[in-house]
Amino acid sequence: MPGNIGMSGRVVLLGCGFVADLYARALKVMPGIEVVGVFDLNPDRLRQFCEYWKLPAKASFDQLLADAPGALVLNLTNPDAHFETTQACLEAGHNVYSEKPLAMTMDQARALHDLAEARGLMLGSAPCSALGEAAQTLGHALRHGIAGTPRAIYAELDDGFIPQAAYHKWRSESGAPWPFEDEFRVGCTLEHAGYYLTWLIAWFGSVRTVVAASAETIPDKEGTGPFAPDLSVATLFFENGPVTRLTCSITAPHNHGIRIIGEKGVLSCDAAWDNAAKVRFAKRLTLRRRLMESPLKRRIKLPQPTHPKVERWGAAAMNFLLGPQEMLDAAREGRPCRMSNAFALHLTEVTLAIQNAGEDTGAQRMTTRCDPMEPMTWAR
Repeated sequence: MPGNIGMSGRVVLLGCGFVADLYARALKVMPGIEVVGVFDLNPDRLRQFCEYWKLPAKASFDQLLADAPGALVLNLTNPDAHFETTQACLEAGHNVYSEKPLAMTMDQARALHDLAEARGLMLGSAPCSALGEAAQTLGHALRHGIAGTPRAIYAELDDGFIPQAAYHKWRSESGAPWPFEDEFRVGCTLEHAGYYLTWLIAWFGSVRTVVAASAETIPDKEGTGPFAPDLSVATLFFENGPVTRLTCSITAPHNHGIRIIGEKGVLSCDAAWDNAAKVRFAKRLTLRRRLMESPLKRRIKLPQPTHPKVERWGAAAMNFLLGPQEMLDAAREGRPCRMSNAFALHLTEVTLAIQNAGEDTGAQRMTTRCDPMEPMTWAR
C-alpha cells in the first residue's frame, strides 16, 4: 500500500494561519500524534503559534522536511499555495494531508495525484468529518435501511450574510485573524462544499454528473478581488446513490442541515460542523387523509465510544486530526487508507465543477471516480 510513514505518529505543520489552531486544539485528545516541527513564512506568526501551543518551530521549509524524514505533512498554507507546497513535500518523499482545497485547478490536482501515485505516497484532503460520529451514524442508518431506500437528499451549507459579519474581530486561539480576503477570493464552495460532499462520496462513491450554477450575489466585498462565487446550487447524480441537491453560500441565513428522504421516512442532521451532532429519523405516516413525517423523531445512536472529540470552539466542534490519524493508522496497519488519493482527487473535481459552473455550464460529466469509503470499525 502507499505511504512510508511506518510506525511513526509524527507529523509536521506547514502553515500557522487561522485553521492551524483547530488542528493544534485536537492534539489534546489525540495523544498518538506528535508534532515534530512547524513552519510559516511569517516569523512573528510562527513564534506566536509555537509559543502558545509549545511546539517546535523550524527556520525554513527545507529544514521542516529534512529534520523529520517520514513524517506526515499537514499542509495548512493558504489555498493558492497548496499546489506548489504539496508538490515539494511529495517530491521530498513525504505523505501529505492537505487542507481544502487540494488545489485550485483540476490540472494541478491531477498532477499532485499522479505524483503521489508514482512515488507510492499518500495524499489526503480535508475535510475529514466523514470519519466523524455524525457522518458515520448516518452511514450506518443508510446501510441498515432505517429510512428504506434513499430517493433524494437535500444538503445545505449556508453561513449567513458574512460580508456584514464582525469578521475583523474573529481571531484564532493563538491570535491569527480570520483571512477574509482569502475566504472571499477562494469562495465558500471550495471552502465548505466538502463538509457534505465527503459524507456523500463516502456513502455512495463516485458522482457521475454535476448540474450546477454559481454566482457572486454580493458585490463590493472588502479586500482585493476578483472574488469567487458566493452562492452555488448543485444537483449531483451518483453512480450508485440518490439524486442530491447541495447548496453553499455566504448569503442565505445559517443552515447546515442535511435530510435523506427514504421510502420509510427522513433521516436528518442539523450540524455538519459538529462531530457529535444528533442524527434523527422521522417515520412517514398517514394521519386520517394527511401524509406527513412524524413530529416525534427517533434519535439514532452508535454504541460508544466512537472517536475522541474536541470541545466546541467558535462555529465548530470537529476533530480536525481524524484524517491525519486515519493516514497514520493505515500506514501502521498496512491497509488501504480511507482518505485515499482517489478520494481526494474526485472530491476536488466535483467541488471545482460546482464552484466554476457559472450561469450556463450545464451538465458536467466527472472524469475521476472513487469507491465508497469503508465504514469505521465502530460504525459497522
